[in-house]
Amino acid sequence: MTNNNPKKVLLVIDMQNDFINGALGTKEAEGIVNNVKKKIDTYRSLGETVIFTRDTHFLDYLETAEGKKLPVPHCIKGSEGWKITSEINVLNDKIIDKPTFGSLELAEELDKYNVSSIELIGLCTDICVISNAMIVKAKFPEVPISVDSSCCAGVTPESHENALKAMQMCQIEVI
Repeated sequence: MTNNNPKKVLLVIDMQNDFINGALGTKEAEGIVNNVKKKIDTYRSLGETVIFTRDTHFLDYLETAEGKKLPVPHCIKGSEGWKITSEINVLNDKIIDKPTFGSLELAEELDKYNVSSIELIGLCTDICVISNAMIVKAKFPEVPISVDSSCCAGVTPESHENALKAMQMCQIEVI
């Protein structure tokens, strides 16, 4: 069932403790938290939709294909690192747990809305943000899609910039 009112949707990607100050945290990730909070507050004040994703792994993570290439246990379901940072109030927003970088479930969730635009923010620019931006762009080729670079951080500053350039090449607006 599609909501008939056009909605701007903010996708908040993986603002979890393990990516901010935990197992895979960076000072750049810590540095965007206030910008992310402000962006979420702006969308809410306008009555727009906010959807969160949460990277979700299990105790067997190191045995998975991803775990073999990135052997750092992180975002184990139920752990402190898996939780969205307490600095961000999730309220009653939709949260989608995703087992890998990009989420087809997230793209399907957007079908429930009459989406007028989609903006992505969060972590990590060069892995999960770009993966979800590409999936959403493929699913909604006529919908304006943007990424706010001041509300994203990558594994490194260089890989963050590379991901932003790649998204621009795929007609995703970088602001």
